[in-house]
Amino acid sequence: MNNPWHLYVMSAVYIFAGVMHFIKPKAFMRIMPKYIPNHKALVLWSGGFEIILGISLFAEELKDLALTSIIIMLALFLMVHFYMLSGKKAAAGFPRWLLILRIPLQFGLMYWAYYYL
Repeated sequence: MNNPWHLYVMSAVYIFAGVMHFIKPKAFMRIMPKYIPNHKALVLWSGGFEIILGISLFAEELKDLALTSIIIMLALFLMVHFYMLSGKKAAAGFPRWLLILRIPLQFGLMYWAYYYL
C-alpha cells in the first residue's frame, strides 16, 4: 500500500477521536442534542465507528467505503455542531466564535475525505 502521508494523518485523527469517546464519554454526551436518545450508547457506538473507519483507511478494498462513511458521519455530526450554537448550556463552555468556526471545518473534513475517492 502506497498511500500519501496525509491519508495516514486522517486515519490517526479518526482513531484518536474514536478512542477519546471511550476515555471521556461524558464530554461527548454533554454536547449531544437533548432530542437524541441513548446518549452514552451513541457516543460509544460513534467512537467505535470512528476507530473502525480510521483503521479501514489502510485496507485498499475498504478505503472507498470508509471514506464515504466518514463523509456521511461528518454530515450527521453537523447536528451536534448546530445544537451547540443553540444556547449557553449547549455550548458546553466553548466560545461562540469557536463553535461557528467548527462548521466550515466540518465541511473541510468532508472535502478531505472526498479528495481520496
